[in-house]
Amino acid sequence: MALKSRSYIDLSTMCNKVTGSCHLGDINFPNGRDMKFIVDCGLYQEKEDAEKNKNFIFDPKDIEFCIVTHNHVDHTGRLPLLIKQGFDGKIYTTEDTEVLLPLALQDSYKVLKDIAKRRHSPQLYSEADVGKAVEKITPCIYQRTQKINQYVQITFFNNGHLIGAGVVLVQISYPGENSINILYTGDYNDKNIFLTLEQLPIWVKKLRLTVVIESTYGDMDSSERHECFAENILRCIHSNGTVVATVFSLGRFQEILYEIKELQRMNELDPQIPVRGDGKLGIRYTKLFSDGKLHIKPNMVDFLPENLTWVDKSNRESILKSQEPQIILTTSGMGSYGPAQLYIPEYIKRPGALIHFTGYTAPTTLGGKLKQAAIGDFVNINGIVIPKKADVEYTNEFSAHAKANELIDFLKQFSNLELVLVTHGETEVKEKFAKRVMKEVKTKNVGILDGKHTFRINSFGLVKILNSEYV
Repeated sequence: MALKSRSYIDLSTMCNKVTGSCHLGDINFPNGRDMKFIVDCGLYQEKEDAEKNKNFIFDPKDIEFCIVTHNHVDHTGRLPLLIKQGFDGKIYTTEDTEVLLPLALQDSYKVLKDIAKRRHSPQLYSEADVGKAVEKITPCIYQRTQKINQYVQITFFNNGHLIGAGVVLVQISYPGENSINILYTGDYNDKNIFLTLEQLPIWVKKLRLTVVIESTYGDMDSSERHECFAENILRCIHSNGTVVATVFSLGRFQEILYEIKELQRMNELDPQIPVRGDGKLGIRYTKLFSDGKLHIKPNMVDFLPENLTWVDKSNRESILKSQEPQIILTTSGMGSYGPAQLYIPEYIKRPGALIHFTGYTAPTTLGGKLKQAAIGDFVNINGIVIPKKADVEYTNEFSAHAKANELIDFLKQFSNLELVLVTHGETEVKEKFAKRVMKEVKTKNVGILDGKHTFRINSFGLVKILNSEYV
């Protein structure tokens, strides 16, 4: 049968590295109907890719609906721009993400507004665009199928990456044809201390399936996870130093607070040591957790450590000047934005202090740059040259991303894999992980979704690969 007589979908992406997630699906039906959708609409956070934030590889007016896998700015940060440039469809996401996303979009708007002001450049979008994006959010319940139209339906499933995160199944059906099934992992993890996670249903595991899977840590196994955070902060505190831990507002902020509470409970950390939490968005998220307004485990609602103080303009200066041992949790996680811009320059010049990054730091961020500096080197922080005298540590133990072996285990549960498309990772990592998938997973095809190629799929799997010009 000729290709045009069957339904097919073209899959491509704007994301060629780790940030800026935005996957395009272009569905073609035998009746001539064409339907475009996107999965995620994130900001590029690498400085060299900043110009890519201004435009899309498609006309937003042509996009009929958008799926958001989870509430991280590299997956959501350009939703208001999508609205500004003409998108008028619904934004489908989970119930918890519906609660969290408006806070994130408003915060991202303020950050981008400040950056535009400093660079004397136009704002990417307006506050009104943020409001319009929020109005288009449509919440979905896990494992309850949502019909988009007579031919397309989507279903969200649990994902431990983040509160409200989802693995998303897109199913395309046309009379007389088998369904085309595309499963997007988004950023994926199989565990989360705050969540009760359910296994994928058997019916999903038996589908003839294409899986679009992340590969952020596709070159690392879980056995390589290095647990050092507790040891490092205790050593610093016991030496009368101050710890500045950079955290992402959602997920990491709350997990580190729980880690400190556990150290207090086990009598390893004196509860008299002050714990400070700084970052408006992180504090707002944390209060949602502790108020029980999100779907977290009931026994995890009480996760805040003793002697915790929230920081704002009224007390920040005194905390910055203090010489007493304390633990400061501050946004942003990579050090380049938020209150971290105040704490790092102050404490990096203090011998005995510890700057501890608790997650991924892009190479061009402040956290990435500090990796390259030795004790005694001078570092340029926002135009000021400062001697590096404090210790700087990094850990991957809190990573919300599954490691390579865990991603392989995820793929092995499917009995009818037609195609695996690897995305969301540095180029070398994607290639390494794709080769491993080919060796260890029973699948007909493995591809790399990086903006250079478009993959055409029908109900029997991969049809052909087209050249793209997105990267």
